[in-house]
Amino acid sequence: MMCLGCLRTICVVFVFLMFSRGNAQYSLQEAYPGLSLFAFPLDLVHAYDGTNRLFVVQQRGVVYVFENTGAVASRKVFLNISDKVSQSGSELGLLGIAFHPDYETNRYFYVNYTTGPTGQRQSVVSRFQTSQTNPDSALKESEQILMTLQQPFDNHNGGKMVFGQDGYLYIGFGDGGSGGDPGNRAQNRAELLGKMLRIDVNSTSGGFNYAIPLSNPYAGNTQGFREEIYAYGLRNPWKFSFDSVTGKLWLGDVGQDAREEVDIIINGGNYGWRLMEGFICTPGTNPGCQDTAGLLRPVWDYVNGSGSGADGSITGGFVYRGAAIPSLYGKYVYADYISGRIWALTYDGVNPTTNQLLLDATVNISTFGEDQNKELLIVSYSSTTGRIYRLMGPATGGLTLPEAAPRTFELRQNYPNPFNPSTHFEFRIAEYGLIKLGVYNMLGQEVGVPVNEYLEPGSYRIPWDAARLPSGVYVYRLEAGRYVETKKMLLQK
Repeated sequence: MMCLGCLRTICVVFVFLMFSRGNAQYSLQEAYPGLSLFAFPLDLVHAYDGTNRLFVVQQRGVVYVFENTGAVASRKVFLNISDKVSQSGSELGLLGIAFHPDYETNRYFYVNYTTGPTGQRQSVVSRFQTSQTNPDSALKESEQILMTLQQPFDNHNGGKMVFGQDGYLYIGFGDGGSGGDPGNRAQNRAELLGKMLRIDVNSTSGGFNYAIPLSNPYAGNTQGFREEIYAYGLRNPWKFSFDSVTGKLWLGDVGQDAREEVDIIINGGNYGWRLMEGFICTPGTNPGCQDTAGLLRPVWDYVNGSGSGADGSITGGFVYRGAAIPSLYGKYVYADYISGRIWALTYDGVNPTTNQLLLDATVNISTFGEDQNKELLIVSYSSTTGRIYRLMGPATGGLTLPEAAPRTFELRQNYPNPFNPSTHFEFRIAEYGLIKLGVYNMLGQEVGVPVNEYLEPGSYRIPWDAARLPSGVYVYRLEAGRYVETKKMLLQK
């Protein structure tokens, strides 16, 4: 059974909806009771393409796609690469998937998997493309390998991948495995293991099928540091996510024998492993507490337990930005894989951090997911009975969302920006009505109308192509009744 990087043996207990402790106002509800159960589900994402579909990654190499409706009764095989990925081991296999920000037009998505026999194990990051005629089917033969990493052991492979608001692909890799990072790889910036990587998948350079963002901390360095590194000193960055409002990168880094930790990852940060584990110096590998100056501490940690039902392996989640549970808005919701406990962390960098136990769901939580409305989904891990749950909160009882919540109107900065020639517009509307999104040149002439129709309340992401326009500064304006907002963008050909 998967332990997500810890070195403890646990007993698997398969359960359905069980909540023994925590806040009685919060619960899990099976989201898609009509779907077949999943085998070893590890990742749950949507494609940001407006189709309201969800994709579930199964560890042994299959990705399923289905409609995000409670009444859905069938799923389709989106990708099957079971002949390529590892078919045994608790931390091996198909570990992550990420859809390109322009997936709606280029149909590209990326996966992270392990392959090869023991002693020759590799992690592979590849790009695939979806069929042009069947959006529910990927083209297996379209695989283009971006990078491969030799793995000295079979654990701590990480595997999560996420595109940031900057359009770059972020990839988490563990320290190479075993215990105590025997190769000291997490602190060695000449290696990619134990790191958060950031690459540009829209360009190529240096003989790779990707390029190095110029803002990476070691881009162009002469010390032999790997330029793909964005941050380092990580043990097993199992799950991480971006806050869609602040842009902060939140990570749950799986600990060893003492602490599990929550980090906010910044460019160039060193998060301490193997020198530190959470807020303490690592027992066994740094008992004298040496060389800890400049290491970035987590925003929160908790103690590894022992025995049945104890905490012991963090599953990172999301800063909640949905509308259904106002009491959680802006809080980081995460869980422990072993105990099944789910918490909400309140952190603003100024006031004392607080941590609230939401519920004790005695299932093994392998991952969180968001649907296109940013409501939270939770996946239970099992070889045969994996399920997807929806996090439910208390009745609002007159509670109102803060001004930044999805019940307000909001026009966001387009992305990417600058762009060439395509970009995306994102906006939220609070009520049904005629919505117009227009694009104008600096003379005030209308050069495009990506949206001009009646829309329901919600969040929208609209692609736009400016191939026919010359380089320059343009203005885009959202009109929704009395709400009008304008922003600038740069087309740079």
